[in-house]
Amino acid sequence: MNNKKIVIAGGTGFIGQALAAFFGRNNEVVILGRHVPGDAAGASPSLTNRAGKKLLTSADGYHIQYLRWDGLRVEKSWAQAIDGCDLVINLAGKSVNCRYTPKNKQAIFDSRTDSTRAIGLAVRDAVTPPKVWINAASATIYRHAEDHPQDEYMGEFEDDFSVQVCKRWEETFEQQRAPFTRKITLRIAITLGNGGVFRPYLRLLKFGLGGRQGNGRQMYSWVHIDDLCRAINWIYERNRLEGVYNVCSPHPVSNRDFMHMLRKASGHRIGLPAFTWMLKLGAWLIGTETELILKSRWVLPTKLQDAGFIFRYTEAEDAIRSVLEKIPRRKYHLF
Repeated sequence: MNNKKIVIAGGTGFIGQALAAFFGRNNEVVILGRHVPGDAAGASPSLTNRAGKKLLTSADGYHIQYLRWDGLRVEKSWAQAIDGCDLVINLAGKSVNCRYTPKNKQAIFDSRTDSTRAIGLAVRDAVTPPKVWINAASATIYRHAEDHPQDEYMGEFEDDFSVQVCKRWEETFEQQRAPFTRKITLRIAITLGNGGVFRPYLRLLKFGLGGRQGNGRQMYSWVHIDDLCRAINWIYERNRLEGVYNVCSPHPVSNRDFMHMLRKASGHRIGLPAFTWMLKLGAWLIGTETELILKSRWVLPTKLQDAGFIFRYTEAEDAIRSVLEKIPRRKYHLF
C-alpha cells in the first residue's frame, strides 16, 4: 500500500504504533488518541503516550499526525480526517487488564461501543466515505476450548464477561450504516512483539518465574505483530474480502509449551510454575483477572487462509526468537 491516507483510532498503543511504523513511511497516517496533547502535530520528538512510551513522529521519518479525540463525540477535527481517507482502523478500547469491578466492566463496554458509534457517524456523514473500515475485535470471543479449535465457521460462544464484551463490540460495528465502505471485523489473537503482553513475560523470566501458568494445558492462540500488519494491508488490497476474520497463527500451542519455548529462546533454564491459587492471589494484588491467563483460547484463521493469506510466522518458537532479537538482554536477565 502506497500513497494512501490511513486513520488509526486508538493508535497510541502497542498495536497502533506498530501499524504506524508499517504504513507511515509510504502513506499519510493520522492517529486519534484520547491522551494526545491538543497541539500535537506529530513533529515533536518527545511526544509520548499515556504510559510514557515515545510515540513515532515525523521527526523519525514517518508521515504521521496526531489528533485528540474522546472516543465519544464526533468532532470536526478528526471527522475531517476520515472524510476522503482510504482506510480507517479502529483499535480503541479500555484495556481488559484490570479488575472486573462494575465500574471497570462498564468502561470496557462503553469505550468499545462508543468509539465504534462515533466513527460510524463520521463515516455516514462523510462527503467521500472511506473505502475500507477495519474494526478490531478479539479472538477471545470464542469459548474456553480444550477439546477442539474454534474458527469463524464452527466457533462456539459462551456468556462470560470477555465474550459479552466481544459480542457487543461486534454487534455495534455491524449496526453502523456504511453502504459505500467495505467493513471488516478482525478477531485478533494475543499479539507478540516488542511491547504488549511481552513485557510482563520478560519480567517473569527475569525473576525465574517463567514456568507454566495453572495446569498449563490451556491453549494459547497468538499472532506475530508483523503478520497482523501484513494481514491488514493484504485485506485492504482485496476488494472481495469483508466480514469477520480471525487473525492468529495457524499453529496455536499450549501454555506449557509456549512458556518452555520462551525460556529456551531467552536462555533461562529455570522457570517456576504459577499454580492457580497463586495466580488468583497475584491477580488480586496487581489489579487484574486470572481469566486473561487461564482461559484456553484455541483459535484458527480458517477464513484468512482460505482467502490465500500466507503467514510469515507460523511457529511460536520462530516468533519468540524474532521478538527477542529486538529487545536488549538486560530486559529479561538479571545479569
